[in-house]
Amino acid sequence: RCPSASTPLLSPQAELPAPYGPWMEIAHDLPQLVTSHQLRSRVHQMPQLSTWHLRGHRELHLAHLVLSFITMGYLWQEGEEGAVTVLPQNVAVPLWEVSQALGLPPILTHADLVLANWRKKDPNGNLDTIFSLPGGESLRGFILVTLLVEKAAVPGIKAIIQAIHAIRQLDEETLHRALRELAEAIGDMSTALGRMHDYVDPAVFYSVIRIFLSGWKDNPALPAGLLYQGVCKEPLAFSGGSAAQSTVLHAFDELLGIQHSPDSGAFLRRMRDYMPPPHRAFVERVCRAPSLRQHVLSRGDTRLRAAFNRCVSALADFRSYHITIVTKYIAVAAAKAKAEPGDRGGPSMGKPPSALEAKGTGGSHIFSFLKSVRDSTRDGMIPA
Repeated sequence: RCPSASTPLLSPQAELPAPYGPWMEIAHDLPQLVTSHQLRSRVHQMPQLSTWHLRGHRELHLAHLVLSFITMGYLWQEGEEGAVTVLPQNVAVPLWEVSQALGLPPILTHADLVLANWRKKDPNGNLDTIFSLPGGESLRGFILVTLLVEKAAVPGIKAIIQAIHAIRQLDEETLHRALRELAEAIGDMSTALGRMHDYVDPAVFYSVIRIFLSGWKDNPALPAGLLYQGVCKEPLAFSGGSAAQSTVLHAFDELLGIQHSPDSGAFLRRMRDYMPPPHRAFVERVCRAPSLRQHVLSRGDTRLRAAFNRCVSALADFRSYHITIVTKYIAVAAAKAKAEPGDRGGPSMGKPPSALEAKGTGGSHIFSFLKSVRDSTRDGMIPA
């Protein structure tokens, strides 16, 4: 079974120009190369390619996706204890150049993994990933279900724009309608997130997939970070892909005036550096817009206040449900992996990453962070 999209989507770029064949060949064969322990030797034989032949944003984004996927496989091929501390320059230099051109960090981001890594499998709207890593159907399901959560948010992004315009125009009817659409979109995101149970095996996610999404900032497995050979003399530290890098949640927080705790807020602000610059700019524009919360308070309209609170409540419910999912896929799966060691041999089904037991792939202390963010969302309700 494949997750499917019921409405048309513009597919990301899936092919690079012919000179980049060596990258594409390796990227398309990553699961097999990692599980057979051959990826590192294949990367060492890869030619040093110039990024000059890449044309336009779509090719640059695809190159970032390809090179960051290769990086994750290369780094974690032998599991947490066999992690390397140097990325060879035939990957490091082009990844750095492409990242600089795009304004992205040189690591696999949420935007790479989810937004740029899907294609239409058939005319019926069934979806597939472009690139993968060990984890088989569960990794495919994880990526595509997360994509469907982002897709469910699209009417909510449109509602943000309508709401800001309505505040400026003092158009209460349009504002009320926009808030209704926003609450509905957030509810649809929760429904989409629930499909994770159908497509992703918790044991595979915890023991196999998770390490390949992990970064080298606040990760005890790579305490000094990663040396990008040919780029700089000192190691650099970057966070792994994380839902905290999702533009939609930041935009909803800014519109609704959600105030997070100093620690959680600082982590979320740092995650904005991992968004494509146009996404980051959109969040900043929402932040600078007239305050929806102040507008609702100043109007004293119970109907408007109820519509606002439904949005806040839907967002808090989404975050509570995310905690439920994370509990199943990390906390419960970790306990089972400890209770049943040795069930899954080899690097791709191997020893679970203990360094990240209580942390998200972005490096946050996951449960305290998620609960803090959920609780501060609830606190955003306007009392009667």
